[in-house]
Amino acid sequence: MTTTALDRPAGRTGGGGVSAGPARRRPRNQLWPALGMIAPAALGFLVFYLYPTLRGAYLSFTEYNVLGSPVFVGLQNYVDMAQDDVFWNAVRVTFLYVVLNIGFQTVLAVGLAVLMHRLTKSVLIRGSLLLPYLIANVVVALLWFWMLDYNIGIVNAVIDAVGLPKVAFFGDEAWTVATIAGVNTWRHLGYTALLVFAGLQMIPASVYEAAAVDGAGEWRTFWRITLPLLRPVLVLVLVITVTGAFQVFDTVAVTTAGGPGNASRVLQLYIYEQAFARGHFGYASAMSVVLFLILAGAAFAQMRLLRAGESDLS
Repeated sequence: MTTTALDRPAGRTGGGGVSAGPARRRPRNQLWPALGMIAPAALGFLVFYLYPTLRGAYLSFTEYNVLGSPVFVGLQNYVDMAQDDVFWNAVRVTFLYVVLNIGFQTVLAVGLAVLMHRLTKSVLIRGSLLLPYLIANVVVALLWFWMLDYNIGIVNAVIDAVGLPKVAFFGDEAWTVATIAGVNTWRHLGYTALLVFAGLQMIPASVYEAAAVDGAGEWRTFWRITLPLLRPVLVLVLVITVTGAFQVFDTVAVTTAGGPGNASRVLQLYIYEQAFARGHFGYASAMSVVLFLILAGAAFAQMRLLRAGESDLS
């Protein structure tokens, strides 16, 4: 019986049995290349984040200094913490700083971002806002410490020149926390404003055009359109800034070292003093655990109350 071309197996020629078309290649397994790509970052996370976190949690239940081995003491560090007046003062000062810093920073950043969005398209102006953020915290703290000095600072020289009494910005208990909050607001304002500005770029121009047709003014447009549509971005900004504000350390260490008295002794500074000045690493670890729980609770509360996973854009 004669075999025709239609009777031959698909993909083969009559004589040599060579494939007529390209052979179908098996898909490569992408798991191992992917694991190789993430391995350096995963190793860094394990070594520099996860292991220190777990060890710190363990040390919080011990009495420990670098000259000996940890001695398990159970919840004693937490009991001591509950009776430590300096600790509770540090918590109060830290919360006061966070409220002032985040209040100043968020309001000014939103206003600055709206002005950039409406008034200028200059990349140079937008980029220049980041210049303070590019300066190291210690340098910024020293700069403002000299500028606000009671005797030789240029700010007090101007205040004295206009006939007003000088202000001991870093030496007066009534001013010190607000001053530190203002210094850090100056440094982070540009970065925060650019984050908000990026959120403004995602709002469709047609929404503002419709509001203008309906006769809405600038103030009403801001409250009824801009702020609601910025909510997901503002949640991100608040989580980042609040987390950073609770961990303030270098500005306080350089300018006031916690003084006058305990007026500016924030929680991070008190943890540092207990660990490296007094050698109470177990007690410092317990306070670090409490700070971690405060940060986690604050982030969770912000995301739930401000509905971070929802957007008003439809």
